Amino acid sequence: MPRRRTFLLALTALTAGVLTGPTAANAAAAGPPPEKQPLAIGSGGAVATVDPDATRVGLDVLAAGGNAADAAVAAAAALGVTEPYSAGIGGGGFFVYYDAATGKVSTIDGRETAPLAMGADAFLDAHGNALPFEEAVESGLSVGTPGTPRTWTRALDEFGTLSLGQALQGAIRLADKGFVVDETFRQQTADNEAKFRRFAPTADLFLPGGAPPEVGSIFRNPDLADTYELLAAKGVDLVYTGELAHEIVTTVQDPPVAAGQPEVRSGLLEPVDLARYTAPDREPTHVDYRGLDVYGMPPPSSGGSTVGEALNILERFPMSSLSDVAALHRYLEASALAFADRNAYVGDPAYVQVPLAELLSDEFAAERACAIDPDMALPKPVPAGVPDGDYGPCPSGASATAAKGTEGLSTTHLTVADKAGDVASYTLTIEQTGGSGITVPGRGFLLNNELTDFTFKAADLTKPEPNLPAPGKRPRSSMSPTIVLNDGAPLLALGSPGGATIITTVLQTLVNRIDRHMSLLDAIAAPRASQRNNPTTDAEPAFLKKYGPALEKLGHEFAPVDEIGAATGVEFLPGGLLLAAAEPERRGGGSAGVVHEVAGNPDAGDPRLAPRIGNG
Repeated sequence: MPRRRTFLLALTALTAGVLTGPTAANAAAAGPPPEKQPLAIGSGGAVATVDPDATRVGLDVLAAGGNAADAAVAAAAALGVTEPYSAGIGGGGFFVYYDAATGKVSTIDGRETAPLAMGADAFLDAHGNALPFEEAVESGLSVGTPGTPRTWTRALDEFGTLSLGQALQGAIRLADKGFVVDETFRQQTADNEAKFRRFAPTADLFLPGGAPPEVGSIFRNPDLADTYELLAAKGVDLVYTGELAHEIVTTVQDPPVAAGQPEVRSGLLEPVDLARYTAPDREPTHVDYRGLDVYGMPPPSSGGSTVGEALNILERFPMSSLSDVAALHRYLEASALAFADRNAYVGDPAYVQVPLAELLSDEFAAERACAIDPDMALPKPVPAGVPDGDYGPCPSGASATAAKGTEGLSTTHLTVADKAGDVASYTLTIEQTGGSGITVPGRGFLLNNELTDFTFKAADLTKPEPNLPAPGKRPRSSMSPTIVLNDGAPLLALGSPGGATIITTVLQTLVNRIDRHMSLLDAIAAPRASQRNNPTTDAEPAFLKKYGPALEKLGHEFAPVDEIGAATGVEFLPGGLLLAAAEPERRGGGSAGVVHEVAGNPDAGDPRLAPRIGNG
């Protein structure tokens, strides 16, 4: 662990770009929101998030001498202000970190946990039927013990140079002074207006004057600023054993329903559930892909195992030399096979014996790959494989069951690298957009609905279901923060929001960059499809227009969706330069930045931005 600095870094630059003005309830137009740029190239460190204010907060920490862990926590706290429907101290996430001094990749599991009073039937009604999903979401029953505050202190203690109080300064100023509302924030508020109206403190905060805030107005959250100030002064133990813990438990057990709104289910959270929470280190997943080392998040996340298994399957094919359609066909089939195994075997490792080593073995991948027909799509859902160490040519596998995911499509991801070569890939969430919809009164943050990531009821009662609720259990996640090394040195890092489509977004972006030799920005921007072992494949309009007819001839069936994921990434370029990349358009576009930008940056399509990597 690095020695903690005893002096206060010069973080006054954190105020740069933070707006002053009235509350959103009476704000006049403040002009357009800050401009977003999806690509930045330079030195001194890099940050990529979905939000320009959060990116700026992270860059200011790097510029003042902080490292990647410091900047990641600072940017995440800022996202709790500007992206409160996707992230915040009421939620959880997964933190993957490369330490340049040791050459080691580490992870922190900040996933929420179920109350000790929660059993396998928690989301069933009196007749044994699964509760309606929205009814479960908008209730105290959906709220798990938050993991984000503990993740921040673990990251700073293990890897950082700042105290939590120092790392929170940018977010405190941002919450206090306010930010300019953009179209994405307003639309997300409008989409969740009915949910927000159910809870009095949520309506008061996010529907100022009784309506979603206008684009161009300034939104302030002084309650959150005060909460951050409290954590900065006294530490996050307040969330787990102190006054905030009491307020969270009270809010979950007796949700503050607004007058005239129907009652909601109360939650099971007790003080003991918060007091016993830990954010443990876990050994990252690792696969070798085309000579590159790909590290991800292990269970209870299914991201590292599923991305890793799919890459191992695809390594059996010459993805670089195939046509676009042939490569995409194999990508979709490998994803379906890996998701079949995810659904069958992955859950919280404290409760489920996950055959992780076998799922990520080359031998198992070879057996799964032989099921792919180059000329015809497999009927979906495909059966799960049998990762038992005894592999041969194309067995029939287990019987197939389709599991419709209910993971929220919200979430957010940030990617950070510093001048020393440290890298943070951090995905955090409160689950659905707006989480449970419940704001802790006077505290300025929403509580998660993470427990609805559990499988409410087993699809096949004759087979074990690894993701049923249980006391203290962590629900399975698809978050896939990823770091790629080349000969032991960092090459790129990435991740995305999007529920179960996170896995396919990260997988497709890696294939685009490594096998199809796109630049990182082009790999992120390329049209997407997501096959999660369902009868139909979700696909964006641009994907369907470009590839749909040819893939349909191979037997693929598609369901159109507006967009999939919202990735960010950082790549280490030759010559000591860093490239930060974010979505050009999805979710309103992302924000990429570097501390010292190179003058006259090349265009996004410049081939110098996509040096050949790997041996594919």
